[in-house]
Amino acid sequence: MMAQRLENPMRRIRVGKVVINIGVGKSGEPVERAMKVLEELTGQKPMVTRAKRSIREFGIHRGEGIGAKVTVRGARAVELLKRLLQAKGNKIPARSFDGLGNFAFGIREHIEIPGMKYRPELGIFGMDVCVSLERPGYRVSRRRRMRSPVGRRHLVTREEAMAFVRDTLGVQVV
Repeated sequence: MMAQRLENPMRRIRVGKVVINIGVGKSGEPVERAMKVLEELTGQKPMVTRAKRSIREFGIHRGEGIGAKVTVRGARAVELLKRLLQAKGNKIPARSFDGLGNFAFGIREHIEIPGMKYRPELGIFGMDVCVSLERPGYRVSRRRRMRSPVGRRHLVTREEAMAFVRDTLGVQVV
């Protein structure tokens, strides 16, 4: 009881956001199918990612839609993350974590995710999943008025991120 009262609520780590990206590499109908897969997975409307520059060898033009991504926050992000981690066998390599409390992993086929069915008209897509962990108070670095940096001691370290994933999400870090 006493230890619970002494814990500082501003030091608790939480999932800030989960970003899922599907890079198709060409525009048109494949991007539309990728967007349908993301919408089916998250329940949110994804956005089209556009090429930054033209690459003649690949037939890509600047500004052309070549992928889709969606950002999920809050309780929905935690639920989605648990499903995505099940597709990876609840294991993440330690090299997936960076020094600022973020980690990323890839999923080869979206049909590995629990609850996702194979639909021949959509096909099979792989995706990248990027997760940002944060503490309460990170809003000061993003807000419009009186923006200021987050102190170094308040940032989430690599070890804290690994411990959070291990304890809260029940994932094995190898």
